This record gives sequence, structure tokens and C-alpha cells, in this order.
Amino acid sequence: MRSEVDVTAGELVVRAREGDASAWNTLVARYTPMLWSIARSRGLDGPTAEDAVQATWLRLVQRIDTLWEPESVGGWLATVCRNECHALFGTSFAAPRPRRPQDDVDPAPGPESRSIDRDRLERLAAALRAMPERCRTMLRMLAVSATYTEVSAALDLPVGSVGPIRARCLRRLRGSLDE
Repeated sequence: MRSEVDVTAGELVVRAREGDASAWNTLVARYTPMLWSIARSRGLDGPTAEDAVQATWLRLVQRIDTLWEPESVGGWLATVCRNECHALFGTSFAAPRPRRPQDDVDPAPGPESRSIDRDRLERLAAALRAMPERCRTMLRMLAVSATYTEVSAALDLPVGSVGPIRARCLRRLRGSLDE
């Protein structure tokens, strides 16, 4: 018997449709890290990201019988998760959250340090906004430790193209910041 790791996504979907709890558990274990990466890359805080991930799984439960291409469940989940994030905030990216004192690494930075940090962040945010959507999403996902496999599924790209596209996106971002 093959281990659950070797079972394709399509096989897991078919088994889950038939009520196989271990198939559901494997789907959840396989795709939840990707969904969290997508939600966090959209700027959602922990509880809101959890809501988006749970809502995504609920959509799969509701629509698993209607998936035309069970093998593409990863891409389907990624799209639904992005839509759930959008629905939670009404925009494609979450509004910045107010800072809490416990979020600061240095509890008492001086005004000059805060001003420099704010300027750097504003320049980085402006450079990111000027980039294509695919680059923004990829860099945000990788910044929160998403794997190439997760990025591949979320952006519907071959895994082998993630590295070269990442390199181009980073070159473009560095070029924008150097200007």
C-alpha cells in the first residue's frame, strides 16, 4: 500500500468525496501551510488569516462534488483563499494593522530611528506596489516562508519556474529601490 504522501491530489479528492476521513486529513495537512502563506502574504493578522483558511476549507467541503479537475485542487484552494482574503477586507491586500507595543523589537526607538525605518518601509511599499501582481504575491509568500511548491500552486506556475521568476522579481525590486 502506498503512503498518503505518494497519493496524488486527484486521488485524495475522489476519496474525500466518498467520505474517506484519512483523505480529508491528508488534503488538510498538504494544503493548509500554503493557505496560511497566502493569507499572511495578504497582510492578514493571525485570527483573520485563520478565518480565511477555515472559510477556504468550508468552500471545499461545500463544493468538492463540483470540482471538474480534482488534480488541480491546490490551485483551486489557492484561488478560493485569495478570494476569501479579498472578501474579508474588500481589497486585494489587507489594510495595515495598527502597531501594538509588543510588536516592536526595540521597545523605545528614538524619533530619528522611527523616521528612517518609516522612510525605508514607504520606499519598499511603493516599489512593491509598482510591481506586477504575480511578483508582489510571490515575494510576499516567500517572505513568510512559503515553499516553492506552495508558490507554484498558488500562482499556477511550474515549480521549476518559481526560482527564475523570483530572481527577476528581486532584480526588478532592487532596481526600483536603487533609483
